[in-house]
Amino acid sequence: MNLRVFDDKRELGREAARQAAAAIRDALREHNTARIIAATGASQFDFLDALTGEANIDWSNVEMFHLDEYVGLPVAHPASFRKYLMERLINKTGIRQYHLLDGEKDPIEVMKRVGQAIASSPIHVAFLGIGENCHLAFNDPPADFETEEPFLLVNLDEACRRQQVGEGWFAELRDVPVQAISMSVRQILKSQKIICIAPDSRKAAAVKMCVEGEISPLAPASILRTHPDTTVFLDRDSAALLNPKLTQG
Repeated sequence: MNLRVFDDKRELGREAARQAAAAIRDALREHNTARIIAATGASQFDFLDALTGEANIDWSNVEMFHLDEYVGLPVAHPASFRKYLMERLINKTGIRQYHLLDGEKDPIEVMKRVGQAIASSPIHVAFLGIGENCHLAFNDPPADFETEEPFLLVNLDEACRRQQVGEGWFAELRDVPVQAISMSVRQILKSQKIICIAPDSRKAAAVKMCVEGEISPLAPASILRTHPDTTVFLDRDSAALLNPKLTQG
């Protein structure tokens, strides 16, 4: 795992976007297509804003999958991750090939269909975040590190649901759905390259668990340390609890 620490989250977002854009261009050059996974949430705002402003990316040959979506939440709801990606990535770039997780009607059918699509060919680069409870996608602790299923129907724990309220997506805890579709941990790890964006002080404890703690289902993001090409982008706030030796240079 490579760590990069920046003074603020805007600088973090720009640098992560530069690396992400380079990875997409490399895939397009080598394979004539780039298959990517996109994360959502407040932590990705600056990154996606910078990425969609990058030049010389043929987005028409980019195929996008996304990590997770609530079960039963309408696409028009402000917290819908489908809405988020349409507004912040798809519409801004003109991506034509995308696989959105519709959790409104038949999540099982959606997981099967999108799972077959994602398994059909390698993912070149995945963009991830880290939850306040150290979740990866919506794999809350204790996460399933073993299943080979590409997508899972998961129950969301209270810490995860409180994070959604804290970020302003929902007014109250009772408004947050209790289930979601989530990409599995093993499917995420199949990505050739992982770029993880985790700014803000509220992520500091989870970042410490991810980077310094035991690799364990109780700290799902810790599994990223087993991946051969993962870079975690932090700002000074999210890196504040780490051993200084890990963030020097």
